[in-house]
Amino acid sequence: MIENVTFEEIRIGQQASLSRRLTMSDIQLFATVSGDLNPSHVDQDYAVDHKVVGHGMWSGSLISAVLGTLLPGPGTVYVGQDLRFDRPVLLGDIVTVTVTARSKDPVRKTVVFDCLAANQDGKTVATGVAEVIAPTEKVCRAAAELPQVQVIRHDGHELMLKKCESLPPVPTAVVHPCDESSLRGAVEAAEANLIDPVLVGPEAKIRSVAAACGLDIARYRIIDVAHSHASAETGVRLARTGECEAVMKGSLHTDELMGEVVRKETGLRTGRRLSHVFVMNVPTYPRPLLITDAAINIYPTLEDKVSIVQNAIDLAKVLGVEVPRVAILSAVETINTKIASTLEAAALCKMADRGQITGGILDGPLAFDNAISLEAAITKGIKSEVAGQADILLVPDLEAGNMLAKQLSFLAHADAAGIVLGARVPIILTSRADNVRTRLASCAVAVLSAAARRRGAAPAAE
Repeated sequence: MIENVTFEEIRIGQQASLSRRLTMSDIQLFATVSGDLNPSHVDQDYAVDHKVVGHGMWSGSLISAVLGTLLPGPGTVYVGQDLRFDRPVLLGDIVTVTVTARSKDPVRKTVVFDCLAANQDGKTVATGVAEVIAPTEKVCRAAAELPQVQVIRHDGHELMLKKCESLPPVPTAVVHPCDESSLRGAVEAAEANLIDPVLVGPEAKIRSVAAACGLDIARYRIIDVAHSHASAETGVRLARTGECEAVMKGSLHTDELMGEVVRKETGLRTGRRLSHVFVMNVPTYPRPLLITDAAINIYPTLEDKVSIVQNAIDLAKVLGVEVPRVAILSAVETINTKIASTLEAAALCKMADRGQITGGILDGPLAFDNAISLEAAITKGIKSEVAGQADILLVPDLEAGNMLAKQLSFLAHADAAGIVLGARVPIILTSRADNVRTRLASCAVAVLSAAARRRGAAPAAE
């Protein structure tokens, strides 16, 4: 319930107060609502002595909260407020705001309050005087239920990009970048010092797109070929001969590029099955989440899934996960002979026990909820080293993986990066719908993978 104190009920010297701890979410939400993006508040690298400070008016808003909800409470109208800020409020500080009635004007029905904000050490952070029109009618009603607010950040890929800062750009065959989306993606990745692009395609068309879109490609090498099929063939050859350490898809169809990649005599095949991995940063999940395979293998066999899992484990290690946890997804978490994915999950787990899959911890079958929610796993009585803390989700087939990845992107606001593994070099698959963050993150995954191969930290999968 929320109840006010009317003008007649207010006594000189009467006080009300509330306390609030300053969190990073408070700072981010205040910056979002106010538009105040001063780096002293929102950028820890910039903040003095690496101490993030709260907005001064955040403390002022607490005064407003006391006046509007406690004293006088509902029906109060602000007339004026002056504030003086004596010291900064640091992240984690507990601020207690107290208002004290100083004087009343019976004609205007106004009340003047002295305002004091102090931190957990009793040190004053702000002082001021507020004047309000106090309510004259009694109000007592249920407090309004506020909407749940979630801070959704899109900096989950920043760690990957930072890891690339000390690495040289990777020579990359950009295959048929003949529309704005694919050419801009290559240029942006080059400007971010992630790749050294070799543009493969009809030169006249590439230069025409660059001119129309205002892209400077003067410093990039162009290999002139007649059409998309020749672009795919040439790009794959550059990777096969070692001239390029990665391949990036342009505006040709994925099947056209991958057809050249898997060609037995001239492609980039290894002893591994090729598979695609989405590296998802989901705002509601505490760690990067790898989803495989959602783009290459339509209905993978058990044998295919061995390579798919191993590819994902190897990538997770490259990204810094010491012992990746793999959740093998199905509709249920128990073996059901009528659901093939549950049988394959059991087989994969046993294969890992026998050393046929290495480097990670596997468990399955697991339904999606108990794979990513420890609470759901506990509720169902599942005891597992993977449940509730998965790093990798192995999906039953491409349809399930594609729907899962897109649901996370469009409903959970996840950022995704995509890469194809199992070939001689990493293959960057981008979509026309990808934003700048996604394109750069996909290139960053390729850079880290290529660097790991150079130093022998990642298997060549030959």
